[in-house]
Amino acid sequence: MGFGGIPPDFKAATAIQGIDIWSQRAEMAAIHEEAPWTELLAGADPDALLARDKVDLVRYYRAKGLKLLITVELNDGLARDQEAPQLRALGRNLSEPEVQAVWLAYVKAVVRLLKPDWLCLAAETNLVRQIAPPGLYAAVRKTANDGAAAVRSLKLPIPPHLLTSVQVECAWGRLAGQSSDFAGIRNDLKDFPFSECVGLSSYPYLAYASPEELPQDHYSKLVEQAGLPAMVVECGWTSHVVAGVASTPELQARYVKRHGELLDQLGALAVVQLFFADLDLSTWQPAQKQSLPTFAYIGFADTDFRPKPALSAWDALYARPLA
Repeated sequence: MGFGGIPPDFKAATAIQGIDIWSQRAEMAAIHEEAPWTELLAGADPDALLARDKVDLVRYYRAKGLKLLITVELNDGLARDQEAPQLRALGRNLSEPEVQAVWLAYVKAVVRLLKPDWLCLAAETNLVRQIAPPGLYAAVRKTANDGAAAVRSLKLPIPPHLLTSVQVECAWGRLAGQSSDFAGIRNDLKDFPFSECVGLSSYPYLAYASPEELPQDHYSKLVEQAGLPAMVVECGWTSHVVAGVASTPELQARYVKRHGELLDQLGALAVVQLFFADLDLSTWQPAQKQSLPTFAYIGFADTDFRPKPALSAWDALYARPLA
């Protein structure tokens, strides 16, 4: 069980405070970010960027005994139909060989310097395929597969486990604008054959009115197509009304309990919640505020780290013996 280290605001003290709280109820830390495209394409050394931004953070995680899951995004994580925000700002795109090359160099540096236990090379691939231009999906597929080959070429004594993730509600045909037909993930398994694990991304409040509506095979029906183990790499349920979704802190706590039942049936390797605390949207850039409110209240604590009822439900799961 684990969390991402995304703090409510951009203060280092807030980030450390959050890590110190959530690491007491976790075995895994997640870093889920896009590559620093602007600096990489300006010629920055990936090793130097990681030494500046990530090495000390990972050292802090490891000192707390946490395993590490890293996702290096290939396109916009909040708008899967678009290129990464920094690439858009530069007028560049993932189809360019130079752009792919700097991403591959960065990923190899991530593996060498940060030594993740798990490395996700493409996120929510089924959603990208469904809503992005075909050229963007083709670039995601090619770059992720090239990334897997590059990581394996390093021949490390303990290489990371490689994976991609799929968006669960999309696979069920439950997101807005979709038919209600079950699509599954067979295309994703075929397009990303290097995956050693199925990564699951699930935000079911965007598709269901209550946690109890989630089918018992919400995860297992997808994973049975793969013959691979699975982990939930990002998930959550809002505790507030957002984007027309009605919810409460009590409903969020019921989701955590229901989620535990689904994870038990799946025999999941891990479950990661990217936000431990809610986001202080006043500290984010205007462009980010367009999509972030949908996810800003999925934390188990508020922006001042005051716990919500969902945290007690999480702690009850965490108190069980680790199998």
